[in-house]
Amino acid sequence: MTQVSGDWLTADATQSVMDMLTGGGFQAYFVGGCVRNALLEIPVNDIDIATDALPARVMELAQAAGLKAIGTGIEHGTVTVVSDGAPYEITTYRRDLETDGRRAVVAFSGDMAEDAARRDFTMNALYADRRGVVLDPLGGLEDLKNRRVRFIDDANARIREDYLRILRFFRFHAWYGDPGEGLDSAALAAIGENLDGLAGLSKERVGSEIRKLLAAADPAPAVGAMVQAGVLGHVLPGADARFLALLVHFEGARAADPIRRLAVLGGPDPSKKLRLSRADGRQWNMLRAEMAGTLPVAVLGYRHGAKSAVDVALLRAAIFEQAPAGEVDEQAARGAVQVFPVAAADLMPGLQGVALGARLKELELQWVASDFSLTKAHLLD
Repeated sequence: MTQVSGDWLTADATQSVMDMLTGGGFQAYFVGGCVRNALLEIPVNDIDIATDALPARVMELAQAAGLKAIGTGIEHGTVTVVSDGAPYEITTYRRDLETDGRRAVVAFSGDMAEDAARRDFTMNALYADRRGVVLDPLGGLEDLKNRRVRFIDDANARIREDYLRILRFFRFHAWYGDPGEGLDSAALAAIGENLDGLAGLSKERVGSEIRKLLAAADPAPAVGAMVQAGVLGHVLPGADARFLALLVHFEGARAADPIRRLAVLGGPDPSKKLRLSRADGRQWNMLRAEMAGTLPVAVLGYRHGAKSAVDVALLRAAIFEQAPAGEVDEQAARGAVQVFPVAAADLMPGLQGVALGARLKELELQWVASDFSLTKAHLLD
């Protein structure tokens, strides 16, 4: 018997939600990511529960139990129940009636096996009861143990139900797969046959998947496989994955940053392709411009902040295939705290308007060139 455990499972808030369902005479099983992560002994962030109770009945049961219920996706069978401030997504067993590669028409089911069969990967079709005893209707335990990301049954069919699963396959491999074992050959063959389906996906969904992929500890093997499969060229035309592995190496223990990693891939501005926020789009363009420049790290820290300065140093290291010179974190931090000592008022009323702005810029350049050493008195002399 395989069993999962953890504070997330035994918490009173969690068990109250399970009580609500089982006390009403319905099935209730943890499913998907919470079971998978618990088995891998990595943090559980979101708790999903599968049940044979219909959504309207879940709402009624929650109200009777004094819990808040929100019909977040009630038309698709999902109700969010809030217990002690924590959200629990409760979804009725479902089976697909029809799909168009982007969205599915579903029917509710009373059968866990039907619910499992409509999921994407075997490692996501794992269930656990309220005690943590794992139910494995499709052989996902063995795949998870071997860190093998495998589509349920026919990979072609699963992909054609939702073409986003192509990107999810690489993302899941980056997070949970064994890079030493390579990627599932049946999945790669099916992906090759369905590349055109990527064009119909919304830019928001593609952008979300790419960000999640690049947030993995080491996405380089998965991204390299995307290149070989022709996927990267479809979603990011012109991108080049050659330097990603080196960037990850030079990052060391630093937190993963999807925008920094997106910058090393290059290509045209991906803001529209991936629906990046304005802030992320500006950051990407700044990193691309500065990584091709020569400003010292301390100056970058002054111009853009300590983190961005370190990002540029790491990107330069990757493309030049040479470890960053010096203590880049210290240099970036030193630059970030510098404050230009001259203000406009110091040059007035002698200078006004355009002349004032030009003189301020000139003095700032002198101060920066001195490694921030020139004093106000020296600059005004």
